[in-house]
Parts: sequence; C-alpha cells; structure tokens
Amino acid sequence: MKLEGSALRLTIFVGESDTWHHKPLYHEIVHRAHRAGLAGASVIRGIEGYGASSRIHTTRILSLSEDLPLAIVIIDAEDKIRAFLPQLDELVTKGLVMIDPVEVIRHAGRHGPGQDTR
Repeated sequence: MKLEGSALRLTIFVGESDTWHHKPLYHEIVHRAHRAGLAGASVIRGIEGYGASSRIHTTRILSLSEDLPLAIVIIDAEDKIRAFLPQLDELVTKGLVMIDPVEVIRHAGRHGPGQDTR
C-alpha cells in the first residue's frame, strides 16, 4: 500500500491496564485497524503521565504503576481514518481520541517489491 501526501494521524491514549473482553484494549485496537486495512499502527508506552483522572502514572520504581499511559498511533488517508472511528466509539470508554493532519513523506516497508514479507 502506498501512502503519500496529506493524511490524518489518529492518536488514542488509553491506560495499559484497560481491557476489552479480557484482552488488552490496545491489542484489540491494533488488530481492528489491521483488519480495516489501515496503513499501520504503533503502540507507544509512556513512562509517566496523567489524564482526565489527574492521577499521575509513572515507571519510577517507588511508584510501581501498573497502568502506564499508552498511545496508539494510526496514520492513513482521511476517509479510511474517519471510517474507523465508529469502532473506537465502541472500544474506548475512557481515554483520549484525537485526529490531526499530517503530511506523509515516505511510507515504505522493510522489504522491496517482490520480496517475501514473512
């Protein structure tokens, strides 16, 4: 899939301990994005942060937080991102979902044309 030029970045902030049907919520979001054919998704684990609850979560050893902030970042064409939003309405009951415009300069896989990607 070639993605170049104007696109949208969908960023979803959730807690590491958030679940969907006994599985990590971030896992469900990434797999649904994959099934929806979106260009790619990454989960980024935060080392410290707070959100709507104003409770600070941190990796510092004395705090031993088990609910660190996670950001799931998905970039694709506007129509594909907007078509995916209803799925997030079902999944994300607490957290932050935001969209911002981006310009994609390069979107290339690790393998060249015709190479096995397994």
